[in-house]
Amino acid sequence: MIIDVKVPMLSESVSEGTLLEWKKKVGEAVARDEILIDIETDKVVLEVPSPQAGVLVEIVAQDGETVVADQVLARIDTAATAAAEAPVAAPAEAAPAAPAAAQNNAAMPAAAKLAAETGVDVNALQGSGRDGRVLKEDVQNVAAKPAAAAAPAVALPAGARPEERVPMSRLRARVAERLLASQQENAILTTFNEVNMKPIMDLRAKYKEKFEKEHGVKLGFMSFFVKAAVAALKKYPVVNASVDGKDIVYHGYFDIGIAIGSPRGLVVPILRDADQMSIADIEQAIVDYAKKAKDGKIAIEDLTGGTFSITNGGTFGSMMSTPIINPPQSAILGMHATKERAVVENGQVVVRPMMYLALSYDHRIIDGREAVLTLVAIKDALEDPARLLLDL
Repeated sequence: MIIDVKVPMLSESVSEGTLLEWKKKVGEAVARDEILIDIETDKVVLEVPSPQAGVLVEIVAQDGETVVADQVLARIDTAATAAAEAPVAAPAEAAPAAPAAAQNNAAMPAAAKLAAETGVDVNALQGSGRDGRVLKEDVQNVAAKPAAAAAPAVALPAGARPEERVPMSRLRARVAERLLASQQENAILTTFNEVNMKPIMDLRAKYKEKFEKEHGVKLGFMSFFVKAAVAALKKYPVVNASVDGKDIVYHGYFDIGIAIGSPRGLVVPILRDADQMSIADIEQAIVDYAKKAKDGKIAIEDLTGGTFSITNGGTFGSMMSTPIINPPQSAILGMHATKERAVVENGQVVVRPMMYLALSYDHRIIDGREAVLTLVAIKDALEDPARLLLDL
């Protein structure tokens, strides 16, 4: 029986995707649930498994094509399963195994293009992407080494101005589109404050070992910021709201987006009902999301929704920035690097670990008063963590 392999259903926020590379050729046997191809969307990479065992008899959509939900990608003959299994196993003894690198050298489109231009053999690379996929960065790293070694002998012509043109990934293009739309459609302003991180740092230092033994996860700083943000959003609900046409939608829940870096770019998975999560729940969820992002396993559902976001530029050394709102949300909190600075306390100059905070907000529905008071509430909660326990 001939069955169709189709694009899986996508979320409402994802309308299409791009086929990356077929893992099987026409005429090859496939097993049930074996991954046939990956689809890159503007949020995640989706794996398309074989619905049944059989033989791949037709590929309808080729590498690089744009596809939509429920579109037919290929066809499998399930009746040919038995006939296909024998010849697949037979060559195993006759043909020596190929080098491992040659069997797992699937290259992303940008990597393949760069490899062709620079003469790098992708078969010889150990890919750093998911399932050993060769990324553009892997090719760049190898291409740079020969160039550096050859520099003394082969100099660039005088006045040479080399360029490289590489198409944006779907994720990068979508991020660019959304950020541009955010700036054009929202009246974005940013308010700043600073927070003394010593109380949180002391609390963490005192309990981090016991916390890890009890909960099996390390105690970081992000969970405190999530808790402080939720407490502030409860006091000023409009900052947790969104705009829908001429309406303001007030959300009676707190779904907090946490910006996380991944090999494909920045992703913002959601901590749903963050107000009902414990410190340990938040820390574990962030660790799980970070691993999924690294492995390319983030699902569309993980990134859908959100009422407020937090981004931490401090992990890269940023001292100050103006984060851009992630529509349809109306505000985003920016964390930055903690640095020891001289501050005045009770008329005395003392050294404290200080962090600048930034709250970007949509001035169409959030007035400066609410924005400033929200940031002050976050600051107060972090400088006096007992407030989070006493709901003050």
